[in-house]
Amino acid sequence: MLFLLTTKQGTIGVTEISKELEISKAVVHRILTSLCEHDLVVADLVTRRYSLGPGVLRLSAAYLDNLDIHSMALDAMHRLSATTNETATLSVRNGNKRVYVDQVTPSREVKMTVQLAAAFPLHAGASSKAFLAWLSPEEIDGYLAESALEALTDATIVSEPELRTELKRIREQGFAVSLGERQVGACSVAAPVLDQQHRPVAVISVCGPIERFRHEVAGSAETLTEATRELSTRLGARSDES
Repeated sequence: MLFLLTTKQGTIGVTEISKELEISKAVVHRILTSLCEHDLVVADLVTRRYSLGPGVLRLSAAYLDNLDIHSMALDAMHRLSATTNETATLSVRNGNKRVYVDQVTPSREVKMTVQLAAAFPLHAGASSKAFLAWLSPEEIDGYLAESALEALTDATIVSEPELRTELKRIREQGFAVSLGERQVGACSVAAPVLDQQHRPVAVISVCGPIERFRHEVAGSAETLTEATRELSTRLGARSDES
């Protein structure tokens, strides 16, 4: 019944609920009475129709408080590294910077590694652009106004119009790609983990030496976005949002 109420923009009546769930009105009344007692549902006394109540927010907050994004992401990173045979990384945002907080490397001899705790600007590299692309338009404007688009390599995007076009493309395709934009010789694909406000709380990437990994980008992007969508759903993000 709670899931049914989440699909309704306004209110819903007992008869509607009874038909949708194929249960009797008497049972619907009993369930609604219990849900109302716990503020999970509220009733309009005039129309006798029902909608979700503030108790749902308490349940949501309790669930989110118990989540550890690092632990959640680490499991996904191990699977990604095993599947792609490349390095998987986890980054978080710190103001106008992005910081690596963990990585999982494959057993192969030639592989990428990243410097944990190192901070990088939000315009340079796949993980950074994955954060920037999912910020609000106002936040993106603020970043561009406050930050010089410094070139970390010859491939770093330092043109504001070009960067805005790139961010739009990233949002549309669901992931960011870097071919040596942050580090010469490195290639990566990155996607955000989103919360229930559809804001990036972390970014996961898969990366490798550019000469090898540039041919693996498409397949790795598909595997990566499947993983980040699953994590985002666990954080309350709706899968139908873009």
